[in-house]
Amino acid sequence: MIDKKILCLGIESSCDETAAAVVDSDRNILSHIIYSQIPEHQKYGGVVPELAARAHILAIDEVINKTLIDAGKTIEDIDVIAATAGPGLIGGVLVGWMAATGIAQSTDKPLVAVNHLEGHALVPRLTNDVPFPYLLILASGGHTMILLANGVGKYELIGQTLDDSAGEAFDKVSKMLGLGYPGGPIIDKRAQSGNPKAFKFPRPLCDKPGCDFSFSGIKTSARTMLAKYPTLHNDECFINNFCASFQASVVDCIINRLNNALDDDRVKDAAPKTLVVAGGVAKNTEIRAVMEKMAIERKMQFAAPPLNLCTDNGAMIAWAGIENYLVGKVVKEPIAPRPRWPLTEL
Repeated sequence: MIDKKILCLGIESSCDETAAAVVDSDRNILSHIIYSQIPEHQKYGGVVPELAARAHILAIDEVINKTLIDAGKTIEDIDVIAATAGPGLIGGVLVGWMAATGIAQSTDKPLVAVNHLEGHALVPRLTNDVPFPYLLILASGGHTMILLANGVGKYELIGQTLDDSAGEAFDKVSKMLGLGYPGGPIIDKRAQSGNPKAFKFPRPLCDKPGCDFSFSGIKTSARTMLAKYPTLHNDECFINNFCASFQASVVDCIINRLNNALDDDRVKDAAPKTLVVAGGVAKNTEIRAVMEKMAIERKMQFAAPPLNLCTDNGAMIAWAGIENYLVGKVVKEPIAPRPRWPLTEL
């Protein structure tokens, strides 16, 4: 890839994981540490920003130190420091960004401000060596969008959710069923033992042209259906069928919008050879399976990160740091972390 191997320390703290990793420019992950805050937030059914920021402060030093130790490296061995500078919960973003800034300033090493979404968007290039351009669906608890990835910092928005994200819909329906947080993995597991045709959920926008999503109607439909069966909420068969039917509606919406995207003139002109899914929702087994089948039908390659790199992690930030460093995108003057930072503004 390049003459000199570059080592990057990546730091991620945008939500409820304090994470760090050391990655090299030959696509090797030398170490990868994640401190998950899920136990702290589960009783609230979602992430509490103040608790998340406090947990990041308590964990950040230990996570960074363990990452370096596990990689068998000292900070002197590192060539580039990268950290999430947004978007995300600003309290958490500040913790990771200030830690990275302090390390970079004290060691006189280059610093890269990584867009968290670009971390997800580029991680398939770390794990699958996916060439540009590629068509990407980035789906998580906060975002659902279809992007044409043309290069580092070069993303064209093809479609996005008009209301809730897919991940939020999974979390909210899981909470309605009393299944816990995070909802995606729980519903995915339950759905594997259920009948996807047991309940009739809507498929919002699937009869409309375009590539945008809407998931709030599916969530509202779930609440209405559950109100009709108050005595069955603890019945295992009922829950499994409900999860399978809900999940099928989300998957159908994703596939419908992706088919429209592949027929969009912007995408056809770019002629991407790979269909990619990334973000926390990329862990969903049904979405991965159906998208892989779709890619085969469209004579495309399919790529998805390994399950442990779908949710927020330091490896994706380190890799995005390397990719940005190689095209000269380094911090030259102080910047303020951003709670909102669209990929199209890179």
